[in-house]
Amino acid sequence: MSLLQQAEAAINWFADFMWSTPTVVLLVGGGLFLVVYSRLRAYRHFPHALALIAGKYNRADDPGHVTHAQALSTALSGTLGLGNIAGVAIAISTGGPGAVFWMWITALVGVTTKFYTASLAVMYRGHDSAGVLRGGPMYVIREGLGPRWRPLAVLFCIAGMLGTLPVFQANQMVALLRHGIAEPAGWAAAGDSFTFDLAASLILAFFVFLVVIGQIERIGKITVKLVPSMVVLYLGMTAVVLFRHAAEVPAMLALIVDDAFSGHAVAGGIVGSTIMIGVRRGAFSNEAGIGTESMAHGAAKTDQPVREGLVAMTGPVIDTIIVCTCTALIILLTGAWQNSGGVEGVALTADAVVQVFPKTGLYLITLMVTLLSFSTIISFWFYGAKCVGFLLGAHRQHYYTPIYIALIVVGSVISLNMVNGIIIGMYAVMAIPTMVSTLVLAPRVNDAVARYFGGMREQRRQDRRA
Repeated sequence: MSLLQQAEAAINWFADFMWSTPTVVLLVGGGLFLVVYSRLRAYRHFPHALALIAGKYNRADDPGHVTHAQALSTALSGTLGLGNIAGVAIAISTGGPGAVFWMWITALVGVTTKFYTASLAVMYRGHDSAGVLRGGPMYVIREGLGPRWRPLAVLFCIAGMLGTLPVFQANQMVALLRHGIAEPAGWAAAGDSFTFDLAASLILAFFVFLVVIGQIERIGKITVKLVPSMVVLYLGMTAVVLFRHAAEVPAMLALIVDDAFSGHAVAGGIVGSTIMIGVRRGAFSNEAGIGTESMAHGAAKTDQPVREGLVAMTGPVIDTIIVCTCTALIILLTGAWQNSGGVEGVALTADAVVQVFPKTGLYLITLMVTLLSFSTIISFWFYGAKCVGFLLGAHRQHYYTPIYIALIVVGSVISLNMVNGIIIGMYAVMAIPTMVSTLVLAPRVNDAVARYFGGMREQRRQDRRA
């Protein structure tokens, strides 16, 4: 076994170890506790959340850096992307259709988890070493739990720097450009694609650099335009698939549910494997309980933490319930998952789309992946830079940018399995400080919720009297 193969095996062992039963219990079990503890409040206030996203309660003089909609779009740009397109394909390839069911469960529980984590991200914002107001699990731990808990904040930041590296996005984006455009056009020969991959990754790195030098404000302005348009395009593509395979949809949904509890479609029929893969991919897709998205929501312009919690809780619905389901149905209804011929990741989704759109499918999915991967990469830079700033000081975080840009190039030419293992493993590590701090501080969120909605009811009574 070569040194590279040994490293790949070690990284994947680490990912499997971190995503064993304790992590699943912490994320899903902790989320279920929050669902009960909140008395389903998050689910009951979706209309108010939509009003907040629409800007009904925006005030320019509120503390923070971006609007509610921009904060949500930045957070979604970090989750909407390859987790929804490549990640779902990987989940079905390795865990069978039943993995999708467990992704749904993770998302439904994640609605409440995100409500709590984003509320805390605003409630316990802190200033970095440059005096700029920031949010995220590391500040929640420092400001809300105190100095004795600092090791948890450090753990989150170290895992955050590694878990938000751009390697997976760069790898899969360049792979699709090669698979869908370069090889058919003769720009890259199969098995001899290094030159194309290097050139494509250098161009991607250049454009990422142009955006990230504008910080969170520029990222928010770009993602608030990119994310909604890409979701609409993807929904349109899925609608065509559903229309052409309408008679098969009920049976396919039944297969997802049945396989979730039987594991018949998985090699060996192991139900536990299906659950673990589904929960892993669900967490990677919507990031509920992981904590990265809290850094984006912590930048929102608001003095009401509950408002940002309500905005954030819509993320898992958009990301996993809607977009991931679109990918799953495209792959399952077209039968691509059974006839993959060893194709994995984003290439499997691309092959499924091409079956429905023979002439334009590759270009449509390439456009989707390119823009969503780009938005994810720039959001991940923000997350990683804030982790570096917390650990080493804001005046040193600029050293992170050239390293991050270089890793875009590196990520495009290394093994997918190694890339996947690093990211997945670090996501599990991030979940530990995020969920522990959230569960400890949950009573304070409940108190804030009571004050917030109590104040709204009182304001309505006063308005009626007037």
